[in-house]
Amino acid sequence: MDSQKIQFLSQDSFEILKRLENNSPVKWGVMNAQQMIEHLADFYNVSAEKIPCKLYTSEEHLPAYKAFLLSDKVFRENTKAPVELLGDEPRPLRFATLAEAKDNLKKSVSDFAEYFNKDKERKTLHPVFGFLNFDEWVLLHYKHVQHHLKQFGLINAA
Repeated sequence: MDSQKIQFLSQDSFEILKRLENNSPVKWGVMNAQQMIEHLADFYNVSAEKIPCKLYTSEEHLPAYKAFLLSDKVFRENTKAPVELLGDEPRPLRFATLAEAKDNLKKSVSDFAEYFNKDKERKTLHPVFGFLNFDEWVLLHYKHVQHHLKQFGLINAA
């Protein structure tokens, strides 16, 4: 288990997100700040099986996806999820304010940790990467959150 990544996801990222505002400029992509926050929360909810999903990756491609996940490689700018999964356009906002969306994200992160608390080897389905255990989800959430923080210039691209 990577305690630094867990610390980043559960605490440090929220300190960084304090600088995110509704009008924060985006470097790439079509999501605005609040849509991005709600998108992150959705994927924590997928990992905790609050949002059901199906697998979109063919079985023969899963080893390559898993190798990427376990590597030090990062998501490239404009990396897109399958259209079948997220559609062509960002989803409509579900929260009245960015602050509410950030609070929901905190709850989603907490719920994710709690869900896996009793069984870190439990595996849940990611629609692209397949079944992941807690440590693999932490790696994926870390890469995903970093990707979107870079998207809004909140951390530097490396």
